[in-house]
Amino acid sequence: MKNIILTTILFLTPIILYSQGFSTSRNWSRHKYELFLNVGATQFLGEVGGLNREGTNKSLADLDIESTRFGVGIGYRLRFHPRFATTTNLTYAMLAGADSHTEEIIRRSRNLSFRTHLLELSQKVEFIIYADEESGSSYLQGQRGKADVLYVFTGISGFLFSPQTKIGDKWTNLRPLKTEGQGLPDGADPYGLFNFGIPVGVGFRFGLQSGWRIGIEASYTKTFTDYLDDVSTNYYNPTVLAQEVGLDAVYAANPAIENHGWFAEGQQRGNPDDKDAYFFLQFTITKNITSLGGAGYRNRSRF
Repeated sequence: MKNIILTTILFLTPIILYSQGFSTSRNWSRHKYELFLNVGATQFLGEVGGLNREGTNKSLADLDIESTRFGVGIGYRLRFHPRFATTTNLTYAMLAGADSHTEEIIRRSRNLSFRTHLLELSQKVEFIIYADEESGSSYLQGQRGKADVLYVFTGISGFLFSPQTKIGDKWTNLRPLKTEGQGLPDGADPYGLFNFGIPVGVGFRFGLQSGWRIGIEASYTKTFTDYLDDVSTNYYNPTVLAQEVGLDAVYAANPAIENHGWFAEGQQRGNPDDKDAYFFLQFTITKNITSLGGAGYRNRSRF
């Protein structure tokens, strides 16, 4: 509930502060079509890793700075209304987590770790809270035009992922190891490597010269899978796992370093009722290509 209240406050505050200053002119139409590049930091929010406390339902309150990785993407934005735009974005990101980063005794003793490559295609709708957009002769001659926009967004994403852990010096794919007995007698159900998420976030862009903008964007994506980190249900019978899959599977399933009795067969390994999430904090650079997509672009400018 605290997280919901905090998120609501963060989203409503800029609306209250800036909605009265929204530009009502048609200058927005001079930014209808844009291409953008984004690059920045990623954070995994799931069962593995976290701060020195019990898990916080995969919220931003459990950020593990040591597990920060990177992401990069490209996208296209269509501004179809003064208040609304839609974006299509292809992003590659690395996500990671390690129980060794926390001093919370249960997670530290459990000692699980992972990384996953993530390839995401998202479709989002932006609601523009505040815009200060002007253009004219000085803008077209290469001087800075006002093109400042504050927005919030949501949408849907589909992504591929591939959880791995390090066994010795080698990164090993986790899904084939069936660490929770996936597909074995009395084990968990097998999981796929494609899933969906719901991203929500906030961003700000401001104008530079000749139709360029730079900005920053923060997004939180709640997924419909609990296996980004290969951790979801209970510990499986290690004898059966060794016979059916091998010793690498036994180690990957349970690399506990102390308090081994907490992590025996049938004990909780993850929480299948709370799906995984991830967070992006990205810098963006945007190029206005409206002049390429509409013959009347320059003719519409007011001098």
